[in-house]
Amino acid sequence: MAEAERIIGTPDTPDADRGEQTPDEQTRDGRERAGTDGTAADTERPRGKRRIAVLFAVAAFAYALDLISKMIVVAKLEHHEPIEIVGDWLRFEAIRNAGAAFGFGEAFTVIFTVIAAAVIVVIIRLARKLYSLPWAIALGLLLGGALGNLTDRIFRSPGVFEGAVVDFIAPKHFAVFNLADSAIVCGGILIVLLSFRGLDPDGTVHKD
Repeated sequence: MAEAERIIGTPDTPDADRGEQTPDEQTRDGRERAGTDGTAADTERPRGKRRIAVLFAVAAFAYALDLISKMIVVAKLEHHEPIEIVGDWLRFEAIRNAGAAFGFGEAFTVIFTVIAAAVIVVIIRLARKLYSLPWAIALGLLLGGALGNLTDRIFRSPGVFEGAVVDFIAPKHFAVFNLADSAIVCGGILIVLLSFRGLDPDGTVHKD
């Protein structure tokens, strides 16, 4: 019987073939057994970083447009006659707004400044969990718009945290606003649409 077992041999098993493994071999086998789980985790990190890059790129673009437009308005349009763009329906008219977007709440300038700063902090913290491209664009618009108006609050007269925002887009029968206000409104509308669709910032979709 022993002679037969010697001739036939014992069945091959993974553990028998593997024998005593070195620590390096055990680590390599662990990675192989992880399979697609490790690959998925590796791909999620770059994808999240790309979404964060999109957020800050959109924010930088919106902020730059707002800042440049206000510099031009202050230099060329302030203390001058309004410029008609589409007859009486749309014109450029430089005004200083101490309130919130579209001229509301002029008595609460400091409060609006604090709110804008808080919004910026929340968006930056939320960016760490961001894996959705539409959410990255929406939050980028909010961040750029908030930064644009916050810059006015800090650096323009009459003083720090009480500065008046430069507005210049004046549609007929509507409040005067600026590009930062437009970015904030567009970002807010996009967030509402994404919420209705059930898309979360982390890229998951939920249905009520």
